[in-house]
Amino acid sequence: MPLEQIVLLALVQGITEFLPISSSGHLILLPKVMGWHDQGLITDVMVHMGSFLAVVVYFWRDILGMLQGVFELLRGRLTPAGRLALLIIVGTIPAVAFGLFMKLSGLQDSLRLPLLIAINAVLFGLVMLFADRMGRQARTAEELGVVEALVIGVAQAVAIIPGVSRSGITMSAGRLYGLKRTEAARFSFLLGIPAIAGAGVLVLGEAVEKGVTISADAILAGVLTFFVALAAIAFLMKIITRAGLLPFVIYRFVLAAVLGWMMLSGQL
Repeated sequence: MPLEQIVLLALVQGITEFLPISSSGHLILLPKVMGWHDQGLITDVMVHMGSFLAVVVYFWRDILGMLQGVFELLRGRLTPAGRLALLIIVGTIPAVAFGLFMKLSGLQDSLRLPLLIAINAVLFGLVMLFADRMGRQARTAEELGVVEALVIGVAQAVAIIPGVSRSGITMSAGRLYGLKRTEAARFSFLLGIPAIAGAGVLVLGEAVEKGVTISADAILAGVLTFFVALAAIAFLMKIITRAGLLPFVIYRFVLAAVLGWMMLSGQL
């Protein structure tokens, strides 16, 4: 890949993975808009792994606390951190099940359509706006119930469809359950760790079995994505407290309008 494509991919993935504007949708659209060859699934996975490492670094205290909580749980003592770990495990189940279904059914590639991305940008933008306006700011992630964590997990599973946004729909579900904005974002990011890691390991494992080479371009894109994503997480955690999800909803509407214009003009 040209260097400019690698850099732009890293910027797009790093910024959009944790901002509620759909990273998969942007990664699908980028080569179409720029006139590049599709970067391929392996590169997509590598940039997602860069995002994964960024969230692990940013939330290392929470992750360490949950690991300690699991050890305490094995000793028969349930701590708030251990409870959060259990909620993350429960919330991950729907994404694993739906991801396997999409892979075995072969539907995943058929959903990489600009029209679907535009529709989902508007539809789930409205969902985000409603949830952020209606949700109370009263609870922390540790106070969620098991059923509530499972429902948020189902929302994460739906985000496998391009244009939905994993962070957007999970934060929306969290807000509807009364999570504070920063807590909704925190739970969303922590919930994404096993999902992103699992998907990346699965695809990379299959690529190695088939003899597909993981190129230096893909690795470089992943490394650059890590640094961009780390900055994006910090940015989101600050802006969501002041402005909520509204700025991202506006962006999604603008994106849909641009996509609509490009499709009507024959550019997509």
